[in-house]
Order: sequence, then structure tokens, then C-alpha cells
Amino acid sequence: MSLRRRLMMYLLISAPVVWLVAVAVSSYQARAEVNELFDSEMIRLARQIQLTLVGVGPQAFVSDSPLAGPGGAADLDDFAVAVWDREGKPVLLDREGAQLPRSTDRVGFVDLQINNKPWRAYYLQAADGAWVVAAGQSLHERDELVYDLIASQLIPWLLMLPVLIVAMSWAVRQALTPMQDLTRDLQHRHAHDLEPMSVAAAPVELQPMLRAINGLFGRISGTLERERRFTADAAHELRTPLAVLGAQWERLDRSADPAERARAAQALGAGIDRMNRLVDQLLRLSRLDAAQGLGQQDALQWPELAREAIAAVLPVVERRKIQLECLWPTAPERPPAWRGDPQLMLVLLRNLLDNACRCCPIGSTVTLRFTGDGVAVENEGEGVQPDQQARLGQRFYRPEGQPEVGSGLGVSIARRVAELHGLTLQYRSLKQGSGWVAQLSTA
Repeated sequence: MSLRRRLMMYLLISAPVVWLVAVAVSSYQARAEVNELFDSEMIRLARQIQLTLVGVGPQAFVSDSPLAGPGGAADLDDFAVAVWDREGKPVLLDREGAQLPRSTDRVGFVDLQINNKPWRAYYLQAADGAWVVAAGQSLHERDELVYDLIASQLIPWLLMLPVLIVAMSWAVRQALTPMQDLTRDLQHRHAHDLEPMSVAAAPVELQPMLRAINGLFGRISGTLERERRFTADAAHELRTPLAVLGAQWERLDRSADPAERARAAQALGAGIDRMNRLVDQLLRLSRLDAAQGLGQQDALQWPELAREAIAAVLPVVERRKIQLECLWPTAPERPPAWRGDPQLMLVLLRNLLDNACRCCPIGSTVTLRFTGDGVAVENEGEGVQPDQQARLGQRFYRPEGQPEVGSGLGVSIARRVAELHGLTLQYRSLKQGSGWVAQLSTA
């Protein structure tokens, strides 16, 4: 169902319901006002009759003749007047007054049933008890007046209902014009047109949706930019290794010397390992760039993570004869109580340890240090120069003079994982001109 039809349906349902409630309230108020008016008239009539009774003898006066002259629109069958003395004998009765029940002890208003019709009567006792005056009225007269008042409101509304429907339809159509303009704008947009839409000129109700659309455009633009960057980076970085692998394969294929073939095969294997590492790092970095947040946030179990990270870099440690240490804080101090994704944090520790083991001298020491407020990886390599420190984290950047091959993506991956966890990763020199440390701490 369209939004326009839904609005029209809601309006056509709610408007009569609200109007009927208003009619009910008006009817209640009108009935109260009519009762108050006629009750006041009945009290005034009874008092006037009481004043005229002075000098009336014991004989009864009963009138059942019609009015002399034209009666106008009056309906005298709905009114009654009666007077009785203290013995209950009639003193004054009109044509309908004889139907009122005699009473010498009733005072005030009484609701009656006369000829199976509801009546309302008012009884007024004389001060000395000489007589009782009663004035009655059929409630049909009051109901008729109330119905006339309600009908005077209902009939014009029913006659204007078609006009109201047309007016509401026009108003709904005009109110939804900004939605139609927004729809046309989105329909005619090119697939690559991700420019933000104007929010200030839109109605207040549409501004949150436009902000959400602009946010979506921004996320899509970021995703496309990351894909373009990943494609460009992958094409750029894979071109050289593929060319090297092709040359090494050609060397292996053409060489007849067993020693030369063995060296070519070894170089080819190393190139394939470097290619595998590069592709793995590229894919991991692409997934981290696309991540909008952490999939899970559990309490990080540092002993288990440290054990797995150290196990992952043991081949490099053994090959380069690195002494790898893991230092824990002394009691009662404990490692930082951080929460996050254990798998991503393992990737971060593994990359930091792998970089530290590859960039330090053979036979040196690499330390994984846990403190109460952070985690650090230290090595005994050359200190980080200021110009190098400013470029650390740039994709595919590797400082000159590195003894091991690499892709230049490890620091980028580590910093992206730290960012997802709300942490900062900083590099600084451990000592003057010797050694460096990668410090992971809260932002």
C-alpha cells in the first residue's frame, strides 16, 4: 500500500472517530444544559403557582379544554401542573396534571413513568403544609431538543464530507511532494554519483532519512575507494613478484647445471613464499578495511594469545636465531583488562612479533612485554628515525636496509586492528640510536 493511500485511510478513519467522540461530548453537554434550563423553568412555574394559590378555596379546578386561540408550536401534552391540599385532595389540575401521582411528602425533582413514558416532576411543599404544587414535563420534549441540536451539527458535516475528502486528498498530495522530489532525484542519479543530498532545504521529517542516506553514500563511497585502492595496490605489488617468479622459472628451466638449478629452485620457492605472504596480507588488510566494528568483544586471555603469537613466529625465530622473551608484570599488577576480538588481537601480536624478528640483527633479543596499562614489543635493531617514524603504517612502505623481505603491510594491519579496538599503536626508539619499541595502549 502506498504512503498516500495509507495516510488517506488513516485520515478517513480517524476523522469520523474523533468527530463522533466530539458529538458524544457535545450531546452530553447539551443534555445537561437542556435539563438545567427546563428544571429551572419548572421550579419557577411551581413557585409562581404557589404565589397564585392565595385565596383559592377548597373546590378543585380541573381544566381539560384546549387553548383559546392559536397554540403556535406548543405541545401541551408534554407539560402537567397539579396542586393538592394537605389531605391529598386536588386543588388545581390541568389536563395532564391528573396523571401526576399524588404526594404530600415528596420534595424536589422526581423521575416518573407515566403511560410508559419517562417524565420528570418537581414537587414544592407550602411552608405551612396547606398544599403541594407539582409541575411535570415529559422527557421526550427534552430529548427532541437535544436531537435537534445534534442534528444541526451532524447534517452540515455529512454534507461537507465529500468536500473534506477532496481537501484531505489535495493536502496529502501536497505534503508528499518532497517525497516525490526525493524519489525522482534518486531515480535519476547515476550509479557512481554519491554526492551528499541537500538536507537544510528538506522538511524536518525527511532530514533524518536524508542524513541516513548521506551516511550510506559515504560508506558506499568508502567501500568503493577501498576496493579501488586494494585493486591498485594488488596490481602494483604483484607485478614485480610475478615478473621475478617468471624470471626464476625461466632460469630454472634453461639451466643444465644441477647446482644452478638448485639455487634457482630455492629462489623460486622463496619467491612463492613471498607471494603467498603478500597475498595473505593483502586479503587480511582488505577485510579489516571493510570492517565497521568488532564482531565480538570478549575478555582477552593474554597468556593464550601470547602463546599462539609466539608459536606463529617460531620459524623466523629459529631461522634467525632470535632470543624471544615474554615478560609479565609483577604481582599484584596484572596485564590490561581489555575486551575485544581474540582472533584480531592475535593477528596484531603476530604482526608485531614478526616485524620485530625480521628487522632485528641475527642472534639478538625480541621482548614481548605486558604491563598494567599496555603491551609492548621491543627489539635490538636500529632505532626508528624521525623520517621513518612518520611513514610507519603507510601501505607497502619498508625502511631501507631491512635484512628480510616483506610486503610492507604488517604495520598497517596492526594499526587497523588497534583502531577497531579503540587503541593506539606508537613506535619509538628504545635507546638512543639502538632498538625500537612498538607500544600498544588505550587511546
